[in-house]
Amino acid sequence: MALFGKASAKPTSPTLDPDGIPKHIAIIMDGNGRWAKSRGLPRMAGHHSGMKTVKRITMAADRLGVKYLTLYAFSTENWKRPKAEVEFLMKLPQEFLSIELKDLMENNVQVRMMGYKGDLPDYTLRAVEEAIVQTANNTGLVLNFALNYGSRKEMIEAVRTIGQAVQDGKLSPDDIDESMMEANLLSAGVPDPDLLIRTSGELRLSNFMLWQLAYSEMWFTDVYWPEFTEEHFFEAVREYQRRGRRYGGL
Repeated sequence: MALFGKASAKPTSPTLDPDGIPKHIAIIMDGNGRWAKSRGLPRMAGHHSGMKTVKRITMAADRLGVKYLTLYAFSTENWKRPKAEVEFLMKLPQEFLSIELKDLMENNVQVRMMGYKGDLPDYTLRAVEEAIVQTANNTGLVLNFALNYGSRKEMIEAVRTIGQAVQDGKLSPDDIDESMMEANLLSAGVPDPDLLIRTSGELRLSNFMLWQLAYSEMWFTDVYWPEFTEEHFFEAVREYQRRGRRYGGL
């Protein structure tokens, strides 16, 4: 069972074991709206400030030697938010990538997307797909945006695909195992997260990578995403390195 950690109020500079860096870190970037409200600003200002944190933490992960960084950018449930807010959120990938793509290229970062493209506006999809194409040959950190992503839908779609293969006689029920399920998830080819970070004080997964997080270590902080710094990120990794991962064994 994964252990839960809570951030200290004032993170200190950590000493990290270079041999114990998580290969894959996933982050639920939460608290943009509350951060803005606490400062008397509109929610959109919080989302815009949170975009700057994406760059900061991506570069920190790259410096540490993290191989995969998955960021929960927009869930399948976020469409329920007010139309103006959704439209603003849909424009952020375009703005972020237009500003940061050059630096991502220079740092050998590869951009990927994990989510359902069909519902995304054309301008959002074009920006993301252009970044994916331009960075496809990069061999450094994989920056994986979970955009219009929902884990329950992901698993249902995987089960449907496998079930159809059984119905068509291409597959026996006895052939179904964990590796087959994983191969039909949106995260196929990406290792499960070693560490999950969630900001803003919420203690739930919010339909994020439910299958993949089965044995991930979890670390939560009260800090809102726009305030989340490299030092907070290093603190999470330091806590991860303190833990013993037994995967159900002794």
